[in-house]
Amino acid sequence: MPHPTTRARPTGHPGYSETLPREPGSAGVARRLVRAALTAWGMLDLADDAVLVTSELVANAVQHARRRSIRVVVERVAPRTVRVAVADFSPSLPEPCTPNDYGEDGRGLVVVMALATNWGTDDRRWGKVVWAELEERG
Repeated sequence: MPHPTTRARPTGHPGYSETLPREPGSAGVARRLVRAALTAWGMLDLADDAVLVTSELVANAVQHARRRSIRVVVERVAPRTVRVAVADFSPSLPEPCTPNDYGEDGRGLVVVMALATNWGTDDRRWGKVVWAELEERG
């Protein structure tokens, strides 16, 4: 099993990242990584939403990316803001779509947009990083 990487960030809080196989089971590992980071930072009020957003971003990468791996990163970009990101080797950008009443596909980015305060995609020469930021209230 790969080991998470911890790196200092400008906020003084570490960031956590892990390279995972591009397979559905990696969503569980990614969720545990995000929950561990939020626990370390004392931000458990964001945990349920952040875990759900992570699941959706990983599922999207597993379904649409190329190559065998993805990278999940969770970092505290501001004192009350967490960014969850999934990097993959596909240049194809995610597009929100309207899910139909019968299928399960097409809901991922709708869920991300509903829970995140901001989200986006950063192009890389090797692929892209899809990220979502969640902010503590109050």
